[in-house]
Amino acid sequence: EVIAVKGTSMSEQERSESDVGKAEVLAHLLSPDDSRSRDEPQIATNIGSQLQHMGLTTWSISLLRRLRDALGRLKPESILEVGAGIGHRSAWIYDLFAVDGLQPQRYQLVEDGAKFAVILRRLMLRHDAESYTSIVVGNLDALIGETNAWHAASSTGLEVGSPRLESGNDVIIVDGLSETRARSVEALLPFLSKSGVLFTVEPDMPLGNVEEDDKDGMRLVDGFNQWMEFVKSANETYHIAFMPLFGGTLVALTKK
Repeated sequence: EVIAVKGTSMSEQERSESDVGKAEVLAHLLSPDDSRSRDEPQIATNIGSQLQHMGLTTWSISLLRRLRDALGRLKPESILEVGAGIGHRSAWIYDLFAVDGLQPQRYQLVEDGAKFAVILRRLMLRHDAESYTSIVVGNLDALIGETNAWHAASSTGLEVGSPRLESGNDVIIVDGLSETRARSVEALLPFLSKSGVLFTVEPDMPLGNVEEDDKDGMRLVDGFNQWMEFVKSANETYHIAFMPLFGGTLVALTKK
């Protein structure tokens, strides 16, 4: 409950109430939807087996199920998925569209590896999703730089074609290396729409003592420290909700 403070203007009180409302919505978004199937979609199961053969990792079933539940509530018109891999999470999202009879205006899949893009394209065709899906191959930092340069040029009327990454997304999903998670999330927040939600998973926490000459371990430590700093600073302008699940903690951010 929000209590009006004496001397507070009505607009400030309303803003405060709206903030509490958004925070509650975020918490509700991450709660389970018991009306939905708990089974993994068949295509996602097949891709999961392929991932194991390739020695690749993916989000746990618990995380994917909860993300699917959240997207089902949001019904986004535009989605940007970064770190799509070979499409295990994307298969869950396409299945949601099929089950709910939804078709977003656009769904961008971003992946660094060109060979993975071939598999993503196969998945897109299998779901008849060519009309709204685009697959973007490239390093995230470079793609963001190119997109910002495109917008700078467009403000002077010099732009050609379209930006590499679309802005104003209802949903952004961020995966990728643990050590760069904080940097990736921070760089992608400006690509959200006004009421959009960004989903990610907390980076891996370093366990035990890490020796300074352990380069991989130190990268993990630095990445986690950057994440803690990011959460602290983002808290001022974003609502952040955490949902601990089997296999990790799902995180959602939306503008205050």
